[in-house]
Amino acid sequence: MAEGQLDPASIPDDGLTTRERRLLPITAVHTGPGKGKSTAAFGMAMRAWNNGMDIAVFQFIKSGKWKVGEQAVLTRLGELHRDTGEGGPVEWHTMGAGWSWSRKRGTEEDHALDAQEGWEEIKRRLASEQHDMYILDEFTYPLTWGWVDAGEVAEVLQNRPGTQHVIITGRNADPRIVEVADLVTEMTKIKHPMDVGRMGQKGIEW
Repeated sequence: MAEGQLDPASIPDDGLTTRERRLLPITAVHTGPGKGKSTAAFGMAMRAWNNGMDIAVFQFIKSGKWKVGEQAVLTRLGELHRDTGEGGPVEWHTMGAGWSWSRKRGTEEDHALDAQEGWEEIKRRLASEQHDMYILDEFTYPLTWGWVDAGEVAEVLQNRPGTQHVIITGRNADPRIVEVADLVTEMTKIKHPMDVGRMGQKGIEW
């Protein structure tokens, strides 16, 4: 069999055509202790933008004061779409700065409530099929800390309508999320400059 050809024995007996199967929504999880989980998710978002897809990023942990390079790029791509029609629309919401739709800044004490508010908004948008791709950045942490119920998240993801793609990043992904995911990648650290005391660098960490 030539390289790249599909092995017929691996085709599921689901009654779908190859084209229909290719259009199924993907739930992806980028987890593990290594670097690159969010970076890979934002790379997928850029591919989606290039294909005219509607993208929404929900960043759950990084501070709103943290100047994220990917945020600047994707926001600019959203402006480019608005001005020229190229690519697709982009929204970016950061919990640490107060969710964009509520215009309410969170405090340290409000983090659990803010995380739940973010998840409730995502549920509403999934139910109404508002976006084509959702990046739930650092979303594993609110699940690990019990701020958002992982069982509910797994159920919502498994039963969401349409062809909406969802990418979740963060360490120690809950097994229930892994179970319903279609694509799970574990980033394994071999070496990191911080191991020898080097600080994060622009263009590398942000």
